[in-house]
Amino acid sequence: SWAVADAISRVLKNSEELHSWRRHLLSACMKGLVAVYRSSKDESKREVERSMLLRLEELLSVVEDVDPDDWCSLVKTGLKYRYRDETFLKVLNVAIQLLYKKESSLSQ
Repeated sequence: SWAVADAISRVLKNSEELHSWRRHLLSACMKGLVAVYRSSKDESKREVERSMLLRLEELLSVVEDVDPDDWCSLVKTGLKYRYRDETFLKVLNVAIQLLYKKESSLSQ
């Protein structure tokens, strides 16, 4: 559940620490997904995984700087274990669009 994270985000809403908090949440979310992918190749934790994927998408829309190691690990592990999962692929597509929009606009 994201209740604690949401409560902390509300408390930090108008503070300078909110961006840092979101970056830490994003990193934790990516690392959590990697751990889920590596540990459960079965369907047992799909709802937790789905919740984390949706939160990842939400965080990526507000946090533009992503740790390259976390991103690389998420993409590699996710594609290895979830290359057929529709939710993972949708979130991956959105993430790529968000993270690489600056680079594509610079090259045009």
